Amino acid sequence: MLLLLNNSSILEAKTLQLHYWLKDESHTMDAYVHNKCDTEFLAVIKEIATIIGAEISIETQPLENGGLIRWFKFELNEKSKKDAIILAIVIALITGVITTPVTTAISEVTQELIEKIFEDPEIKELEKEKLKLEIENLKQDLVLKNYEISNNNKIKKRRSNFYEKADSYKKIEKISFVIADEKKQIIAEERTIERCQFQNFVILSDDLDPVVNENAIIEIISPVLKKGPFKWTGIYNGESIDFRMKSNEFKTLVQTGKVEFKNGSSIDCYLETRRKVDTEGNEKIVGYDVHRVNNYFENDKPIETPEGRFYRKKKEADENQLSLYDEYDDK
Repeated sequence: MLLLLNNSSILEAKTLQLHYWLKDESHTMDAYVHNKCDTEFLAVIKEIATIIGAEISIETQPLENGGLIRWFKFELNEKSKKDAIILAIVIALITGVITTPVTTAISEVTQELIEKIFEDPEIKELEKEKLKLEIENLKQDLVLKNYEISNNNKIKKRRSNFYEKADSYKKIEKISFVIADEKKQIIAEERTIERCQFQNFVILSDDLDPVVNENAIIEIISPVLKKGPFKWTGIYNGESIDFRMKSNEFKTLVQTGKVEFKNGSSIDCYLETRRKVDTEGNEKIVGYDVHRVNNYFENDKPIETPEGRFYRKKKEADENQLSLYDEYDDK
């Protein structure tokens, strides 16, 4: 993943080349497409730097021909031996993340990069100095932050936006990324993404896995007393929400008058919170669904529903069955 050239050290990493390879050896590109791609790429850089906790300034340098080449120069506010390592890590992680397709776990790629960086001969030399403990702590911290990078929706969405925009512009044949030193001398193998691979980086759906709460407490403000696709209103976690009551059994109890709501009435339910990401990768809640009502409350006294009782007994039976298996395995 990270192949250094000419016995270079990753600590020399100071610049990153983003190269748009264009058809017919052209050197011009639609300004709006170019700006959009660069914006998404910079957003990935910013998010990774934020997670690592590195205060980085980025300068763009004059465009070059050969397709269309953009150079990004990175600087840390403080310059110590440890900072050189952090800067190298950020640049390597940016390259790793932006060239990892959706079907590949980012964590595997970035973990490999982290291990490779700390095998650098210059870092090994630094470990012999007083920096040994500091470097080890940095490595451990990166292992923890690697999970955050791998599961960051902003990074995934911005990377998707980058390739989706590039894919829409037929003039781009491929995109490559190169790590270089301060003088633009290449120190690591070029990473190239061909046009036919662009769609491998695009997220096909903005939907996220729903968040499930099997015992959510919702205070009912406005139940629906007649049939139809109407939403209920309640208070959940201190906020007013509109939700779909998808338990037909409980809706029947309400509509037939067997369950009545008064001021302050609540339900204990299986609640599914539906989520998706917007164009900037921010998580948005798009809806709530109640699939099962375990209990409703009368004067603060819980009344178990038939479906709640069925689910509770099934869960208890499953747990007892597991306990029997555990006892058998221990013998």
